[in-house]
Amino acid sequence: MDIARLQKIEDYLWEIPQDFRGDMRVPARIFATERLPRDIASDRSLEQLMNVAALPGIREYALAMPDVHEGYGFPVGGVAAFGLEDGIISPGGIGYDINCGVRLLLSGLRKEVVAAHTHNLARTIFAEVPSGTGRGGTLSLKDEELDLVLARGAKRMAELGYAEDDDLAHIESGGVLPGADPAAISVHAKSRGRDQLGTIGAGNHFVEVGFVDEVFDAKMAHRMGIALGQVTVLIHTGSRGLGHQVATDHIRAMVRAMPKYHITLPDRELACAPFKSPEGQAYFSAMNAAGNFAWANRQLITARVRRAWQAVFGAGEKLSVLYDVAHNIAKIESYEIDGKVEGLLVHRKGATRAFPGQPVLIPGSMGTASYVLVGEKKSLATSFGSSCHGAGRAMSRTKARARIGAKQLRAELEAQGIAIAAGSRRGFTEEAPFAYKDIDAVVSVIHDAGIASRVARLRPLAVMKG
Repeated sequence: MDIARLQKIEDYLWEIPQDFRGDMRVPARIFATERLPRDIASDRSLEQLMNVAALPGIREYALAMPDVHEGYGFPVGGVAAFGLEDGIISPGGIGYDINCGVRLLLSGLRKEVVAAHTHNLARTIFAEVPSGTGRGGTLSLKDEELDLVLARGAKRMAELGYAEDDDLAHIESGGVLPGADPAAISVHAKSRGRDQLGTIGAGNHFVEVGFVDEVFDAKMAHRMGIALGQVTVLIHTGSRGLGHQVATDHIRAMVRAMPKYHITLPDRELACAPFKSPEGQAYFSAMNAAGNFAWANRQLITARVRRAWQAVFGAGEKLSVLYDVAHNIAKIESYEIDGKVEGLLVHRKGATRAFPGQPVLIPGSMGTASYVLVGEKKSLATSFGSSCHGAGRAMSRTKARARIGAKQLRAELEAQGIAIAAGSRRGFTEEAPFAYKDIDAVVSVIHDAGIASRVARLRPLAVMKG
């Protein structure tokens, strides 16, 4: 699209007006700097955002975060809210990796202590946490056991002894989504997830050991238990093959069902169904169950990372959960629309919930910073309580592989003092730092727009990739 048609609403917020295209039901809005719209316009993400604005029952506007880039149906970094009675639910608005999300662990150790052990620590964690496409873990669940995980999420892992006493209190929704129905998940989806708990997969998923290199808000950092020089662990992964199959199954079902509901779409990848329809409810139940699987997955990974941590630093060294937040999910939340509070189904695809006072975790790519922020009240009025979820890709995986080899990338990262453990050269080079937008610029938009405020910045010491 011609970015000259973008209208500036306020600093860091731009709009494509509703009348730009005849089928748009609401405007499309983008959080960005003066420069970022040109970067965003380099792919189909703005076109996809306008397609979202044409969906039935959408409220207020379709939103794009500053890390937005082209995705399946919805752009990655997209947010949209739909009425519960007249709106739809779309698997493309959640993504194939249901409840892909981030967990941050805090240690009691400082950088000076850990830096001498980073290579050993990377190898030890890499051995404890299987990674790679299709790679299974050591825990393989029978049908009844898997159904309990799908119904109870991280709570089930706590019951099995894989959590510490206060872990669940520091997870969004307590680590379990209500309304999950294991029966809504196909046999094939369950078979794909049966042995994948405790694994990170491939792509941009990782376990990363880092340290706090800057504190922006000393009071909030103290409240969160964050201190300058403190060593941290980030875990980024989701529902693995199970979630992917849930999306595949229900996209097919919705494609078949749309004629029955007289739904026509500008893009077939937006396949959807009325939220209150049998197909919509079946997907919502399956999505919640897959979301629970993801929280159970990150909980088991946490237990394995703790075991590796203590193997290197001793049994007395602890890792506590600061927060765990989803960034591929749809949730029922209440917002004021036209002066009335209304229940809405908020789709977040590559977007992190940023409720006032809540920690907001925004990871960078290998070799770049990650951020801890805190949600601000303005987010409820401008972004349906949402922020970005990372830097966002600026280059395709193919281009990244062509630009640098694994040996050179490893040497560059290790020259920065970052230990690397990766199971795939191809996957490693695809995630090179230059393949992503500038994380500092992206986070500055979120901070300056008043969605969430910077608390601390983290720098990597060791990265474990699929």
